[in-house]
Amino acid sequence: MKQSLLLALTCLVLLLSSCHTPNLAYLKEMQDNSALTLQEGYDLRFRVGDKLSIIVNSRDPELSALFNLPYISQTISANANNYNASNRGISAYTIDARGYIDFPVLGQIAVQGLQREEVAAYIKKELMQRNLVNDPVVTVEYAGLPFNVIGEVAKPGRYYFDRDRMTLLDALSMAGDLTINGKRDNIMVLRQEGDTQKSYRVNLQSAGEVFSSPAYYLQQNDIVYVEPTKKRERESTATGNTLHTPTFWLSLSSFLLTIGVLVFK
Repeated sequence: MKQSLLLALTCLVLLLSSCHTPNLAYLKEMQDNSALTLQEGYDLRFRVGDKLSIIVNSRDPELSALFNLPYISQTISANANNYNASNRGISAYTIDARGYIDFPVLGQIAVQGLQREEVAAYIKKELMQRNLVNDPVVTVEYAGLPFNVIGEVAKPGRYYFDRDRMTLLDALSMAGDLTINGKRDNIMVLRQEGDTQKSYRVNLQSAGEVFSSPAYYLQQNDIVYVEPTKKRERESTATGNTLHTPTFWLSLSSFLLTIGVLVFK
């Protein structure tokens, strides 16, 4: 009888001292050559307050210079590849409260709700129809459309769109991926839609949920929040994780085994 009790005590101690291994894998159900339907692509469109750069080029540099903000034209030529990453402070057009920008010579242009290509096509058409530039090449780029990644990521901060379609996975990659203390099954994306603040939850461990989520494609001013795990939350107190550490349970195991040997000796 004593041996049975001692064996049961030993098994209980070993069970309590076992460590839970967190599951950190993403997109678990993805298999080789598998195919999942993506969320319908979101076409990024300009909003009030967005910043954009517009460059007009032609075979006559002096003529095209009339339609370029001087500081932009000088900086873009030297840093074209790093414009969104390092030149956000340069001159750019800001969309006013009515959805317009004030473009040289052409005047007020409504750009709210348009895509980059649509803005470029409109300006090109106007320049040609008004006989201002015969061979214009118009380039429209984002000049500071932000989104934020906060919480349990390696590099939380404010980031900027450098492409028309930025995905949630792109954003997390830019922020250095989740830390080991970030919840992979409950990512929150906060998005303002009109006068409403909406929240979307995405489980990164489920490929089906990730690619079908309305938050898969980000929009300007989105906030991506990675919640901390329970372990991380407990670390906010001095002894919060004491009962969850292997050292504690091994010490308790040793103590209980010693008591058990003495009692059932």
